[in-house]
Amino acid sequence: MRIEISDNLILSHRTLSICLLVFGIMLLVGTGISVGATNAEAITSLIGVDDSILVVDPQGSIIIAKNDNKKLIPASILKIFTSLVAFHYLGPDYRFQTEFFIDNNSNLKIKGYGDPRLISEIVREISRLLAALIGKATIINDLVVDDSYFSQPLTIPGISASSQPYDAPNGALCVNFNTVNFKHTGAGYVSAEPQTPLLPYAEKIIITRKEKGGRIALSHVNNEHIIYAGKLFEYFLMQEGVQFRGNVKPGRVNHAHDKLIFRYTSRLTLAEIISGLLEHSNNFTTNQLLITAGIKAYGPPGNLEKGVDAALAYASKELTIEDMAISEGSGIYRQNRVSAQQMMRVLEEFEPNYVLLRQKGRDFYKTGTLHGINTRAGFIASQNGGKYRYVVMVNTAGKSTRPIMRQLLKMLE
Repeated sequence: MRIEISDNLILSHRTLSICLLVFGIMLLVGTGISVGATNAEAITSLIGVDDSILVVDPQGSIIIAKNDNKKLIPASILKIFTSLVAFHYLGPDYRFQTEFFIDNNSNLKIKGYGDPRLISEIVREISRLLAALIGKATIINDLVVDDSYFSQPLTIPGISASSQPYDAPNGALCVNFNTVNFKHTGAGYVSAEPQTPLLPYAEKIIITRKEKGGRIALSHVNNEHIIYAGKLFEYFLMQEGVQFRGNVKPGRVNHAHDKLIFRYTSRLTLAEIISGLLEHSNNFTTNQLLITAGIKAYGPPGNLEKGVDAALAYASKELTIEDMAISEGSGIYRQNRVSAQQMMRVLEEFEPNYVLLRQKGRDFYKTGTLHGINTRAGFIASQNGGKYRYVVMVNTAGKSTRPIMRQLLKMLE
């Protein structure tokens, strides 16, 4: 009897323990769901009427959404879309080229094809190769710069005539992102970059504008940016012993009569260029790619209209997005309008290239900032190797994506 009672008591304790365990599991599961819901609610409570959010789990299921159909100003997260457009029309292994000709009057002609990464180090390298081909005993008359592959004047909505580097103009032949970096010392103006000389031509521009220092943009006025490109080539060619007796001036290559002596192919692939533009959010480079994609779709000369048409055609045919409103590719224009759902479709297509984005921990992202505008889009790596995709667009002045991202990262731990 005692044994039976004892066994019964033991069974009762076991039954009670099992019941308590099951109840505890149910409670924990219930609490987990409750906490998840609370986190989502806490995040959506930060989204105002002029903001939006859309978060999708690695399986493609929506876990957070608010105002995701609303068209808002994307700012620089639009660069992810423009990168996709460039990949589609040009291919990830595409490399820009620049051509060099000699005509019958001993003029050296340079024709640009939109390379956004012609920087001083590259100009010096090309000049060394050209000097060997031309011969130091050869005297060059004029150095002619040809930017006819892009139409001019080329105006980008949102780009002003300021000296700020983010307002640098686009063109077919550009060096150093159409900017000059300098500083003022007791001895006068000097270059802020050891690889780039401060040319007298650039110093004259600085003095005329009464600039104080820093990186400034060149302009289209009086062919300022293309003349500067020619002057930089002239400087490095002269360093290699090439002699000039003429001037640097705009002109055109005559493909029927001028002799092609060298074709420079960029050492950077399109994928490498895009990695840099996403890291530094370079407006100039982004629109160079958009215009070049337009040329690939519709032929030269390149202009913004062809680039935008190519982008919208890609959005419609490849992404099934019919009503994206864009006027340029960098996101600097405040009339660009995109919904979180549309950007999510862009992220879905961009996912194989997610490593090209800036990384912080598990977050691979692109931010966008204009006055009163703060946006962010990207991928958050999950513990099992998948990736959450997210789009956050804050168009409420004075607000930021930071508190939203803190909550989101905490929720997805």
